[in-house]
Amino acid sequence: MADLYGHLPRGPAGVLRAARWSMLGLRAAWLHESSFRLEVCLFAVLGPLGWWLGATPVEQVLLIGSCLLVMAMELMNSSMEAVIERFGSERHELAGRAKDMGSAAVFVLMINVALVWALLLLPRYL
Repeated sequence: MADLYGHLPRGPAGVLRAARWSMLGLRAAWLHESSFRLEVCLFAVLGPLGWWLGATPVEQVLLIGSCLLVMAMELMNSSMEAVIERFGSERHELAGRAKDMGSAAVFVLMINVALVWALLLLPRYL
């Protein structure tokens, strides 16, 4: 949530509040979004695998970070869909387009994961 009184310096208490709101967001995504749960489960496998297979710290960051980007975009897509649903469940062309574009953004980052993993690992193991 935003500061109630404008853009005040956060300080340690403000940082803790922001961290709490972030944890609430992650909890909500876990409870209400099956796609997010699936991506977290995939990350539970691919994260350690990327750590193990990455030959250098840069490769490890690329392998793991590409997966984290998918989850971050899924959170953005889910938040956008929640806002659209908040304003009504009737079909509207723009609402449908926004939801489709959010889904496409997640898909593009999934392609990014496949490319990163393939370009880093296939030459080594083929």
